[in-house]
Amino acid sequence: MRQSHLFTKTRKEAPADEVAKNAQLLIRAGYVHKVMAGVYAYTPLGLRVLENIKQIVREEMNAVGGQELIMTSLQPKDVWEETGRWSDETVDVWFKTKLQDDTELGLAWSHEEAIVSMMAQYVHSYKDLPISVYQFQTKLRNELRAKSGIMRGREFVMKDMYSLHATKEDMDEYYDKVVEAYKRIYERLGVGADTFVTFASGGAFTKFSHEFQTLCDAGEDVLYIDKDKTVAVNEEVLDDAIAEIGISKDELSPTKTAEVGNIFKFGTEKGEQMNVTFKDADGMDKPIYLASYGVGITRVMGVLVEKFGDDKGLVWPEAVAAYKVHLVGLNLEDAEIKDWADGVYTNLTKAGVEVLYDDRIEARAGEKFSDSDLLGVPYRVVVSKKGKENGQFEVVTRATGEVRQLTEEELFTDFS
Repeated sequence: MRQSHLFTKTRKEAPADEVAKNAQLLIRAGYVHKVMAGVYAYTPLGLRVLENIKQIVREEMNAVGGQELIMTSLQPKDVWEETGRWSDETVDVWFKTKLQDDTELGLAWSHEEAIVSMMAQYVHSYKDLPISVYQFQTKLRNELRAKSGIMRGREFVMKDMYSLHATKEDMDEYYDKVVEAYKRIYERLGVGADTFVTFASGGAFTKFSHEFQTLCDAGEDVLYIDKDKTVAVNEEVLDDAIAEIGISKDELSPTKTAEVGNIFKFGTEKGEQMNVTFKDADGMDKPIYLASYGVGITRVMGVLVEKFGDDKGLVWPEAVAAYKVHLVGLNLEDAEIKDWADGVYTNLTKAGVEVLYDDRIEARAGEKFSDSDLLGVPYRVVVSKKGKENGQFEVVTRATGEVRQLTEEELFTDFS
């Protein structure tokens, strides 16, 4: 991608009303556009990051047998009334609307009921189970505290997966497989060492659900962690969890964290409420077992910015970065240098390297380097008149600041 073709431009200052670091940097770098509090549009740069995060999640969900689909945003009222979750007194985050005939509809904030309702058409026997389905979808929630940038939005992208089972044992076994898949996801995202499986509230079938919490100063949760980092408890369930696992509070230390995933078991609750059953091996009708697994895709993006961003700008982990290499061309007013830089860009691209090429002729070197730091691409490769004369490229690793001088052969060996 030639930077001169990007419609977005970097900014020296973030909007005065934006207090979250993640949104400030993403707006300044041109990855997102703020529409209103808690609502952001994602530009081509931002979308590439989101798609890379989604692909990591997709690969791990496929690896545990998940089947990708996409559900509707419009939700019929009667499905949610079956479980008592239509009322604003029960769930206070609904956005609701009406058809022209006054039929009430909800705008999707979750899909447990919708999935169970749909699966009633496909699940008839224990032989039809287990089933695991997932989607990436824009969710809408009437969020009161939309003040943390893309970490807490009224409109956001989420991966939600639902598994249906014939027995508790099968549900428990699959649940444990997903826990391990989630660990792999956060490891691949670069935050595995700082992400903990956490006791939390919200379980329907058991006393606790499980959250995945990442150490983050901008997080809204407080996590209590033991010195060996083997036990993590959300502050909201601290006393109950301590009693459950038999550990002293003195052995736990509090730290700020951000929730990046949430999984829990509904058990037979939804099947019983919605009268969705299957016939077991003896021909008896039994309610399905359900578990739910969520990853906030845009929230994770925000957490990565909060954790890795510095005073110069964004610092993307290589696995999710919009581009691997930021090719910064200097002295491009010289036609010979520009032809050479264009050739390097073409050859890197042909070699399969994702390259953002700063081919702007009018921008000064200092401006280009400042923009490069702000954009946060993992590697900056500088092409210049001096470099051409020396037969070398200056290569800067964004995360560490390490500077290397590479020949063209070494460059293509490193990045191809």
